[in-house]
Amino acid sequence: MIPHAAILNKAKDRKFEADPDQAPTEDYHDIVNQLEKEGEWEVHRVPEPYVEVKNKYGRTKKIPVEQTWHHKSCGQCGHIPGYSTSIFWINRKLGLDYHDPTDQTSCTAWNYYASATSNAAAQAAVAMRNFAAAHETGYYPIIHCATSFGHYKETRQQLIHHPELRRQVRAILAKLGKKLIMPEEIVHYSEWVHAVRDRIAERQVHDMSGIRATVHPACHYHKLIGEDAVYAPEVYGAQRSAIITSTLQALGIEVGDYSTWADCCGFGFRHILVSRDFSRSFAVQRKIEVMKEEVDPDILITHDTGCVTTLDQSQFAAKAHDRNVGLAVMSDSQLCALAMGAHPYKVLQLHWHSTDSRPFLEKLGVDHQKAFAEFEQAVEELKSGKKEYMTWEDADG
Repeated sequence: MIPHAAILNKAKDRKFEADPDQAPTEDYHDIVNQLEKEGEWEVHRVPEPYVEVKNKYGRTKKIPVEQTWHHKSCGQCGHIPGYSTSIFWINRKLGLDYHDPTDQTSCTAWNYYASATSNAAAQAAVAMRNFAAAHETGYYPIIHCATSFGHYKETRQQLIHHPELRRQVRAILAKLGKKLIMPEEIVHYSEWVHAVRDRIAERQVHDMSGIRATVHPACHYHKLIGEDAVYAPEVYGAQRSAIITSTLQALGIEVGDYSTWADCCGFGFRHILVSRDFSRSFAVQRKIEVMKEEVDPDILITHDTGCVTTLDQSQFAAKAHDRNVGLAVMSDSQLCALAMGAHPYKVLQLHWHSTDSRPFLEKLGVDHQKAFAEFEQAVEELKSGKKEYMTWEDADG
């Protein structure tokens, strides 16, 4: 890593000494389990095999390896489809059992964070309806979107502290014929990637030891109910979330630090709706340009729908104003799939991205011209009816 602040030099050598008994926050595990004993809800236990990690205050969090129910992101499916397909491709490549549900609803966090037009009972009922749907399949929910992840954690906090809200939500679910189900852990997909990173590295086909990357940690991952994010002593002395950085290091990538790492990507939910020019300017001037000036990375990796979208697509307008841009942006799932040999266009679908990723592919030795020609041929076969759909066997790079 490339530190830019003296405190980080000290943090790297600091032992992870967080004491769960002295943490400034309550342990949600205890409350969730107690409410089950009192008959308030049923807890959906994390299935074995699982990986145990540590959250911000040293408490144990379980991350399931398989039997996962994938709560997809509306923004990923609509704007960055290669984000989700990369997650599924990794599962298949590793031979893991997972479920892609067809009856999932949106988390409606756009309402919750951006417009405030909903109410607590409605928002909580949507979350619990999705958790109940996952429980009915026997698979454990994995949340693709960090905004959904943050929203569901806040919903859990509201439900564990407000009996009247639980009563209202229970009544709504009863009309749907569903029980009140609370997952033992609310798990973000990037935590799953972190948990299986060594398996991913074992299947790596592209040497990434010459790659330098910067990381943007999603605000909705590590700032909303921050104690639930994953930390590790080997990543900045457990002073920042371990997600992404640990994964990149497992792939042999050099992770560069920069001074505005804690800043929002610019998306901010309400910002992107009511002041889009501010969002774009913030993404470029506070994030992209700082990274390029302080680190000069080959790639920027993040782990949320809004972050990938804003950091990638904001560069298009900035380029017209001769700003210092041109930094390719991917999610950790896309990068991991690429490292394992996934096709850059059939799986990662990099043609949906605004910022040019071809220089990065060239540095990895990937023939992007050949790959795009293969993609175009696959599209023609689908259009002509020669193939009904693209198979996973077609998706290797």
